[in-house]
Amino acid sequence: MNQDTARWTSLPGMMLGLAARNPDKPMIRHWQEGAWKRTTWRDFALAVANIAEGLRARGVSPGDRVVLVSESRPEFLIADTAIMAIGAVTVPTYTTNTVPDHAHILRDSGARTAIASTGRLAERLREAAGPDGLDLLICMEDAPGTTPWAELLATPGDIAMLVAEVQHIPEGRLACLIYTSGTGGLPKGVMLPHRAMLANTAGVRPFLRRLGLEWSGACYLSFLPLSHAYEHTVGCFLFPACGIEIVFSRGAERLAAEFQEIEPAIITAVPRLFEVLRARILAGLEKEKPWKRKLFERAVTLGLRKMDGPPLNLLERLEDAVLERLVRSKVRARFGSRLVAMVSGGARLDPDLSGFFLALGVTVLQGYGQTEAGPVISVNLPWDNQRRSVGPPVKGVEARIAEDGELLIRGPLVMDGYWNDPDSTARALASPPGEDAPWLHTGDVGEIDAHGRVIITDRKKDFIKTLGGDMVSPARIEGLLMAEPEIAQAVVAGEGRASIVALVVPAEGAQPEKAIQRVNGKLSGLERIRKWVRVDPFTVENGMLTPTMKVKRRIVLERHAEAIGSLYS
Repeated sequence: MNQDTARWTSLPGMMLGLAARNPDKPMIRHWQEGAWKRTTWRDFALAVANIAEGLRARGVSPGDRVVLVSESRPEFLIADTAIMAIGAVTVPTYTTNTVPDHAHILRDSGARTAIASTGRLAERLREAAGPDGLDLLICMEDAPGTTPWAELLATPGDIAMLVAEVQHIPEGRLACLIYTSGTGGLPKGVMLPHRAMLANTAGVRPFLRRLGLEWSGACYLSFLPLSHAYEHTVGCFLFPACGIEIVFSRGAERLAAEFQEIEPAIITAVPRLFEVLRARILAGLEKEKPWKRKLFERAVTLGLRKMDGPPLNLLERLEDAVLERLVRSKVRARFGSRLVAMVSGGARLDPDLSGFFLALGVTVLQGYGQTEAGPVISVNLPWDNQRRSVGPPVKGVEARIAEDGELLIRGPLVMDGYWNDPDSTARALASPPGEDAPWLHTGDVGEIDAHGRVIITDRKKDFIKTLGGDMVSPARIEGLLMAEPEIAQAVVAGEGRASIVALVVPAEGAQPEKAIQRVNGKLSGLERIRKWVRVDPFTVENGMLTPTMKVKRRIVLERHAEAIGSLYS
């Protein structure tokens, strides 16, 4: 069923319009009280109308910022759509945020209303608001001192009137403030209008249509938090708008079972998840007999050859066909029978890591995006999957490389700027010499190949300049280190120093010495790791990982400054 959404000018207009067309189709599936529960498009639309009326009745007005803190659950999508439907602005934030994190966002956004999923999260917001408090604090569960979600849900809303109202929301109106995850300094509020996320939907739709997923009964296993820019667009709006049912995962520890139980067509995740999946496969392989391990290794070797060359000879092609049945089919079966692709984003996916899965017949697609761009910029395609690139820009996106190598982006997906930060906005949205129209300066260094694919080589600001004046890419070295099975996490240092050193978190029970030697064998002399030190894991709880598992390099280096200094003494 082709349901073109090009005419919608707002996200709630699109969502409520689709609900009117498909009232009985499943939209969301989530785990509740020991079973999977479905929400239809009709259920969703009625709840949006009631919550919208409940918010309006309690003084929420157009332009007001509303902080939304919740795990992945239907109420998140309902609240998000209802907030935008009445002209207010959603400020989605992570459930893992600390009180100071929330305090910064409340202060910076000026939000006076907040919605929390639990009493614990509501209390954290109350503490973050300080002595001035909040005008309205809503909780999805019963919690003292909050306005019950159930009370808003019981407010009779006029769905026909709301549908008519949202059709007049202009595409340029501010829809949400997404605060960047802050791998550097304090997070900045990215101003995304409706048009940015609608552009993402239009840009990805042809890809989903060609795969036969649009309104096909397929489902998407949602793993990332909905407050993340990618999942907020893709999980809340893009996939639902293409008729793909959203299934909220119960967590990383349940993923293996959910692949079998849900049989998703598509899943998106950060590179760390792929590292974990590979480690689990290899750990299971260690328990197998030697001949099975050799078959597995041969399947990977020939799979890589098919991608990278040289071409297989006749005998190898026959061998490969046997390995397809004996090895690859069994690996693919772990991910369910309907999986079309697993998409990686949020950070660089090491080509060796994606190559491992591709060689085993599991389609892994690396994409690229930024919060400032809605956030989807480019993605590889199953029929044109170059794992050393992040794929061609999606429909409607212009990309170019500046003279200094920085990737520039232009199109309706680009943000309006940073909230209350005109200086940062001017730096990010600047016009190249001789041009009037601004381009988004991504901060990533890259190139565009002859086929139009984007290749990201590094972060513009993340190069290490050694004492000798040489520029070294930490991302390249860290990627090689973490590709080794003995190393779970790694951060390298060397700014202003004579050599490169490393902070290493070993994999459980592993000794990383030989892994570091192997990596050094792949590096040039100035890149090689001269010394290293074992450190405790980087986690969200200790503040060294973002909620989407990106390492906060600046924080890690600051916290381990003494250990790094000792390596140079």
